[in-house]
Amino acid sequence: RIFVLGIGFFTLCFLMTSLGGQFSAKRLGDSPFTIRTEVMGALESRGVLRRMSDMLEMLMKRMDILARLENSTDFHKGDEARFPLDRFQPAAGLMERIQAIAQNVSDIAIKVDQILRNSLLTGKVVEGRRDQCEVPRDPKYPDCAGKVEWMRARWTSDPCYAFFGVDGTECSFLIYLSEVEWFCPPLPWRNRTAALPSPPPLPRVQAAFRSDLAHLLELIGTGKESLSFMKKRIRHLAQQWLRAARRLKQKLKGRQRDQKHILIHIGFLTEESGDVFSPRVLKGGPLGEMVQWADILAALFLLGHSLRVTVSLKELQSHLGVPPGRGNCPLTSPLPFDLIYTDYHGLQQMKQHMGLSFKKYRCRVRVIDTFGTEPAYNHEEYATLRGYRTNWGYWNLQPTQFMTMFPHTPDNSFMGFVSEELNKTERQFIKSNKVSSMAVVYGKEASIWKGKEKFLAILNKYMEIHGTVYYETQRPPEVPAFVKNHGLLPQHEFQQLLRKAKLFIGFGFPYEGPAPLEAIANGCVFLQARFNPPHSSLNHEFFRGKPTSREASLAGGERVSSQHPYAEDFIGKPHVWTVDYNNSEEFEAAIKTIMRTQVDPYLPYEYTCEGMLERIHAYIQHQDFCTTSSPPLPPKAKSPAMQSPPSPLALSPNATHLVWSPSASRDPHTWPPVDSLQVWVSETRHACTETCRRHGLVCEPTFFRFLNKKEVFLQLSITCDSTEYEMNHLYPAVAENVHECYLQKEPLLFSCAGYNTKYRRLCPCRDYRKGQVALCRDCL
Repeated sequence: RIFVLGIGFFTLCFLMTSLGGQFSAKRLGDSPFTIRTEVMGALESRGVLRRMSDMLEMLMKRMDILARLENSTDFHKGDEARFPLDRFQPAAGLMERIQAIAQNVSDIAIKVDQILRNSLLTGKVVEGRRDQCEVPRDPKYPDCAGKVEWMRARWTSDPCYAFFGVDGTECSFLIYLSEVEWFCPPLPWRNRTAALPSPPPLPRVQAAFRSDLAHLLELIGTGKESLSFMKKRIRHLAQQWLRAARRLKQKLKGRQRDQKHILIHIGFLTEESGDVFSPRVLKGGPLGEMVQWADILAALFLLGHSLRVTVSLKELQSHLGVPPGRGNCPLTSPLPFDLIYTDYHGLQQMKQHMGLSFKKYRCRVRVIDTFGTEPAYNHEEYATLRGYRTNWGYWNLQPTQFMTMFPHTPDNSFMGFVSEELNKTERQFIKSNKVSSMAVVYGKEASIWKGKEKFLAILNKYMEIHGTVYYETQRPPEVPAFVKNHGLLPQHEFQQLLRKAKLFIGFGFPYEGPAPLEAIANGCVFLQARFNPPHSSLNHEFFRGKPTSREASLAGGERVSSQHPYAEDFIGKPHVWTVDYNNSEEFEAAIKTIMRTQVDPYLPYEYTCEGMLERIHAYIQHQDFCTTSSPPLPPKAKSPAMQSPPSPLALSPNATHLVWSPSASRDPHTWPPVDSLQVWVSETRHACTETCRRHGLVCEPTFFRFLNKKEVFLQLSITCDSTEYEMNHLYPAVAENVHECYLQKEPLLFSCAGYNTKYRRLCPCRDYRKGQVALCRDCL
C-alpha cells in the first residue's frame, strides 16, 4: 500500500511539474496560467490535463480496492488489531488529500479547456488588435508610457490589478490605465460598455429634522467602552438636543435642505490604530475626543442626514468599495458618500486603501482635529522647504477642511462640542447651594498633581479641596492627605460636585479640554496658570510633532498662553482667572477675590446644542471644497488684452479700510457673503487674527482671493516699487521700508495666522453672530 501511494504521489508531482512547463510564461512575472496571444499548443495542454485527471482517477480506484481488501480481513482482533489500523490512518489521510487534488485538477482542466476554446475562437480578432495595444503617444496623456512601464514591472505587486482584469498583457495594461485609472487615452477598439458600470446617482431627498435618537444609538454599535461612553452621553443630553433641533427648525422656516449621505469613520478607535482610548475610559483617560465625536454624531443625525458609522478598518473598506489587495487601485465604484467625517488616523487609513480615488474624493473629507492644522504645515512642498513638516501635516487639503475643538485660528473650521445647559430651577438651586470654600481640582490622572504641593498648600488655607483622581486599590501618593479624593466619578456625579463647588482649578494640563466649560456652566470660577513664555512646539514636548506651532511669530495660530486660551480670551473675568502660579502673592490674592465674587452659571452660545446644530448646518449647506477657484495668475502671464477685472472693493466712508463696493456684483454662491468683508492692514507685529479682533471682527481666509491683487495695494495708498508672486503663508503683504509688495502664489497657503516684523499684512475680516464666532451675521 505505501509503495503504491508513494508511486501515485510522485506521479502527481511529476504531472503537475509537466503541466507548469506547458504553461510557463514567456515574460517575467506572468502566472503559469496567464493566457497570452503567444500561447501555443492548446490541444497538447488540454491533453496533459486530461491524462493527469485520468491517472489520478485510476490511482483512486486502486486505493479504493486496497481499502476494501483491508476491511475484509480478519486481522482486527485483540491488541494486534489496533496496529494495522493505526498504520493505515496516514495512508487514509494521504488518500483524502490526493482525492481533493484530483478534484481541483479536474476543475482546472474544465476551466482551462473553456479558456483555450475561447482563445482559439477569438485568436484572429486578438491578433488583429495586437498592433492597437502599442503605447499611444498622446500629449494629453504625458504619463501614459511611464505608467505602462511601471505596470510591466510591478503589476503582480498588488492583487487588485488582477481583480480589475490585468493579466500581464500590453492590452490589459492599457485597458486598466484608461478605464480604471486615467493615465492613458481610451482605446478606440474597446467596447465602452465593457468598462465598469457607474451606478445611477442616489435619489436626492430632503433632510428633515429628527425627533428621536434611538436609531442613532443602534448605528453607533457596541463592543467598546468608548462607544458605550458616547451612547451614554447622547442619552443624557437627548432632551436638550431635541429642544435645540426644534428651535433651529423654526429659525430656518422650512428652508429646503438636501439630505447628505455621510460616513463617520472614527479612526483612533480602530484596532489598527491601537485604540489606546477605549481601555482607559474607566481609568481616568482623556475623554475630550469622545465627547466631541458623540456630539458630532448627535448633531448630524438630528439634522436629518443619512449616516454610516465605522470604528474598524474592515467596515471602512466595505463601505468605500475598496478592491481586494494592498490599496494601490481605485475604488470599485463611485464614492457613495457626499461627506466623510474622520480624524487623522482615519485619513491615513483612507489614503492607504483608496489608491487614486483618495486624491479624487479628498475634497469630501472633514477632519476632526483637536488642536488644528495651520496652512504652513498643511502644504507638503512648503512645509518641507520651510521646516514645518511633521508626522501629521502635509495633506494639501483646504485648511478649513480641518475642524477643531476650539476656535484656535479661523484658518480651520470651528466644530466644537456642547456643554449641558441649565434650566431656571437648576440655576436657582446652584445659586442657593454653592459652597464658597469648596474647590475641585482639574485632573483625573495622578501625574498631573505631581509637584503641585506648593499651590495646594496655599489653596488649602482657604478652601476644602476635592479631587477625582482614578485609583484601583491604594490612594495615589501624589494626592496630599488633606485632599478629599472621590476617585473617578460618573459624569452625572461629577456634575453634582461642580454644582456645589465655588472654584475649579487647573494645574496646566490637560490643554483645552471640555471640563472647564462644564465647570463654568455649573457656576464655578475657573482658575488657571498663565504660561510665560507661551507654550508651543518650540518649547513644549506636548505640541512637538503636531501640525501647529501655536506660536504667532512663526506659522502662528492662537498662542497657548494658558491652559485654556479660549476660556481666557473669549470668556474672561469674572468666570475665568488667569494668574502667574509662580507668584505666590498673586495666586493667593486671586483665591481671596474669587471667594468674594458672585458669579452665575455661564455657557457661550456656540457651546450649546443649538449653537452646534446651527454651525454644522451652515457648514454642510455652504462649504464646498470640490469646486475650487483658479489660482491667481502671475503678472508676467498677463497681457494688455488680458488684464484682471477691476477690484470689487472700495474705500470705506472714513477711508480707513476697504469694503465690498456697492456697484460690484455679488455671487450668491459665495459663502460667507461678501457684504461681511472688511479689509484692514496689520501692524508689523500683528497677525491677521489679532488685527481683525482689534476691530471687533474675525479673520476670514476664504476672502483672501479678493485681496490678492496689485490694485488692492493702490486702493489702500500703499506704494509698491515692485510686486512679486511667491509662496509664503504671510502673503499678501508689504515690506514698507523698501516698498516691496508680495502676492500669494499658492492659495492653500492663505493664512490668518502668523506675522513677521518685516511685513504689514493685508487682512480679510468679517463680522460674526453674537456668541457664534464661526458664522457671520448673514451666514445662517
